[in-house]
Amino acid sequence: MTEKFLLDAADRRILALLQADCALSLAEIGEAVGLSATPCWKRIRRLEAEGVIRARVALLDPAAVGLGVTAFVAVKAGAHDEAWLTRFNEGVARIPEVVELYRMAGETDYLLKVVCRDIAHFDRIYKRLIRVAPMGDVSSSFAMERMKSTTMLPLTETV
Repeated sequence: MTEKFLLDAADRRILALLQADCALSLAEIGEAVGLSATPCWKRIRRLEAEGVIRARVALLDPAAVGLGVTAFVAVKAGAHDEAWLTRFNEGVARIPEVVELYRMAGETDYLLKVVCRDIAHFDRIYKRLIRVAPMGDVSSSFAMERMKSTTMLPLTETV
Protein backbone atom coordinates (compact mmCIF):
# COMPACT_ATOMS: atom_id res chain seq x y z
CA MET A 1 0.00 0.00 0.00
CA THR A 2 1.38 3.37 -0.93
CA GLU A 3 1.54 6.26 1.53
CA LYS A 4 -0.84 8.30 -0.63
CA PHE A 5 -3.52 5.59 -0.71
CA LEU A 6 -6.49 6.71 1.41
CA LEU A 7 -9.42 4.63 2.55
CA ASP A 8 -12.85 6.23 2.56
CA ALA A 9 -15.77 5.12 4.74
CA ALA A 10 -17.06 2.67 2.11
CA ASP A 11 -13.59 1.09 1.74
CA ARG A 12 -13.31 0.68 5.52
CA ARG A 13 -16.79 -0.87 5.73
CA ILE A 14 -16.01 -3.27 2.86
CA LEU A 15 -12.75 -4.26 4.56
CA ALA A 16 -14.48 -4.79 7.90
CA LEU A 17 -17.08 -7.03 6.24
CA LEU A 18 -14.43 -9.05 4.39
CA GLN A 19 -12.39 -9.46 7.58
CA ALA A 20 -15.45 -10.88 9.31
CA ASP A 21 -16.50 -13.14 6.39
CA CYS A 22 -14.65 -13.20 3.08
CA ALA A 23 -17.27 -15.53 1.63
CA LEU A 24 -19.92 -12.79 1.50
CA SER A 25 -21.29 -12.22 -1.97
CA LEU A 26 -20.78 -8.93 -3.78
CA ALA A 27 -24.52 -8.32 -3.47
CA GLU A 28 -24.37 -8.79 0.32
CA ILE A 29 -21.35 -6.52 0.68
CA GLY A 30 -22.86 -3.92 -1.64
CA GLU A 31 -26.14 -3.90 0.25
CA ALA A 32 -24.34 -3.46 3.57
CA VAL A 33 -22.32 -0.47 2.30
CA GLY A 34 -24.97 1.06 0.04
CA LEU A 35 -23.35 0.23 -3.31
CA SER A 36 -24.38 -1.96 -6.21
CA ALA A 37 -22.32 -5.06 -6.95
CA THR A 38 -20.21 -3.54 -9.76
CA PRO A 39 -18.82 -0.53 -7.82
CA CYS A 40 -18.30 -2.81 -4.84
CA TRP A 41 -16.35 -5.29 -7.01
CA LYS A 42 -14.23 -2.45 -8.45
CA ARG A 43 -13.35 -1.23 -4.95
CA ILE A 44 -12.38 -4.73 -3.84
CA ARG A 45 -10.21 -5.22 -6.95
CA ARG A 46 -8.53 -1.83 -6.29
CA LEU A 47 -7.93 -2.76 -2.64
CA GLU A 48 -6.34 -6.01 -3.81
CA ALA A 49 -4.21 -4.24 -6.44
CA GLU A 50 -3.01 -1.72 -3.85
CA GLY A 51 -2.02 -4.54 -1.49
CA VAL A 52 -4.55 -3.61 1.17
CA ILE A 53 -6.18 -7.02 0.76
CA ARG A 54 -3.33 -9.54 0.78
CA ALA A 55 -5.37 -12.75 0.64
CA ARG A 56 -8.78 -14.26 1.30
CA VAL A 57 -8.53 -17.26 3.59
CA ALA A 58 -10.41 -19.63 5.87
CA LEU A 59 -9.32 -19.37 9.49
CA LEU A 60 -9.00 -22.71 11.26
CA ASP A 61 -9.33 -23.53 14.94
CA PRO A 62 -5.88 -24.90 15.88
CA ALA A 63 -7.25 -27.32 18.48
CA ALA A 64 -9.84 -28.66 16.02
CA VAL A 65 -7.03 -29.72 13.67
CA GLY A 66 -4.88 -31.22 16.43
CA LEU A 67 -2.62 -28.23 17.11
CA GLY A 68 -3.61 -27.50 20.71
CA VAL A 69 -0.26 -26.14 21.94
CA THR A 70 0.90 -22.60 21.19
CA ALA A 71 4.45 -21.60 22.07
CA PHE A 72 6.20 -18.26 21.81
CA VAL A 73 9.92 -18.57 21.19
CA ALA A 74 12.26 -15.66 21.91
CA VAL A 75 15.55 -15.75 20.03
CA LYS A 76 18.70 -13.71 20.49
CA ALA A 77 20.70 -13.63 17.29
CA GLY A 78 23.99 -15.45 17.07
CA ALA A 79 25.29 -12.65 14.85
CA HIS A 80 24.02 -9.29 13.69
CA ASP A 81 24.76 -9.33 10.00
CA GLU A 82 22.88 -9.79 6.74
CA ALA A 83 24.16 -13.34 6.16
CA TRP A 84 22.90 -14.55 9.54
CA LEU A 85 19.54 -12.83 9.07
CA THR A 86 19.08 -14.39 5.63
CA ARG A 87 20.02 -17.85 6.89
CA PHE A 88 17.74 -17.54 9.92
CA ASN A 89 14.78 -16.14 7.97
CA GLU A 90 15.02 -18.75 5.21
CA GLY A 91 15.46 -21.58 7.71
CA VAL A 92 12.50 -20.54 9.84
CA ALA A 93 10.36 -20.14 6.70
CA ARG A 94 10.85 -23.88 6.08
CA ILE A 95 9.30 -24.80 9.45
CA PRO A 96 5.53 -24.86 8.85
CA GLU A 97 4.66 -24.90 12.56
CA VAL A 98 6.18 -21.42 12.89
CA VAL A 99 3.12 -19.39 11.92
CA GLU A 100 4.49 -15.95 12.79
CA LEU A 101 8.00 -14.47 12.93
CA TYR A 102 8.87 -10.95 14.06
CA ARG A 103 12.14 -9.03 14.26
CA MET A 104 11.94 -7.17 17.55
CA ALA A 105 13.38 -4.14 19.28
CA GLY A 106 14.60 -4.66 22.83
CA GLU A 107 16.24 -7.63 24.54
CA THR A 108 14.72 -10.23 22.21
CA ASP A 109 15.87 -10.09 18.59
CA TYR A 110 13.19 -12.38 17.09
CA LEU A 111 9.87 -13.68 18.35
CA LEU A 112 8.23 -16.74 16.84
CA LYS A 113 4.73 -18.09 17.30
CA VAL A 114 4.67 -21.87 17.00
CA VAL A 115 1.63 -24.16 16.87
CA CYS A 116 2.02 -27.87 17.55
CA ARG A 117 0.28 -30.99 18.83
CA ASP A 118 2.05 -31.45 22.14
CA ILE A 119 5.34 -30.91 23.97
CA ALA A 120 7.05 -33.81 22.18
CA HIS A 121 6.09 -32.22 18.84
CA PHE A 122 7.40 -28.87 20.09
CA ASP A 123 10.68 -30.51 21.08
CA ARG A 124 11.17 -31.78 17.51
CA ILE A 125 10.43 -28.29 16.17
CA TYR A 126 12.86 -26.76 18.69
CA LYS A 127 15.64 -29.14 17.63
CA ARG A 128 15.01 -28.22 14.00
CA LEU A 129 14.98 -24.51 14.86
CA ILE A 130 18.33 -24.53 16.65
CA ARG A 131 19.95 -26.13 13.57
CA VAL A 132 18.83 -23.21 11.36
CA ALA A 133 21.56 -20.76 12.44
CA PRO A 134 23.78 -20.17 15.48
CA MET A 135 21.76 -18.42 18.18
CA GLY A 136 22.81 -16.54 21.27
CA ASP A 137 19.84 -17.63 23.37
CA VAL A 138 16.50 -19.32 22.81
CA SER A 139 13.68 -19.34 25.35
CA SER A 140 10.17 -20.67 25.01
CA SER A 141 6.92 -19.83 26.74
CA PHE A 142 3.72 -21.82 26.37
CA ALA A 143 0.25 -20.32 26.21
CA MET A 144 -2.00 -21.70 28.93
CA GLU A 145 -5.20 -20.17 27.53
CA ARG A 146 -6.01 -18.14 24.43
CA MET A 147 -8.06 -15.26 25.80
CA LYS A 148 -8.26 -13.18 22.63
CA SER A 149 -7.32 -14.02 19.10
CA THR A 150 -8.37 -12.11 16.02
CA THR A 151 -7.15 -11.37 12.56
CA MET A 152 -9.44 -8.36 12.26
CA LEU A 153 -7.56 -5.08 12.08
CA PRO A 154 -9.26 -2.05 13.68
CA LEU A 155 -10.33 0.24 10.86
CA THR A 156 -10.84 3.73 12.17
CA GLU A 157 -11.39 7.00 10.38
CA THR A 158 -7.67 7.78 10.69
CA VAL A 159 -6.60 4.75 8.65
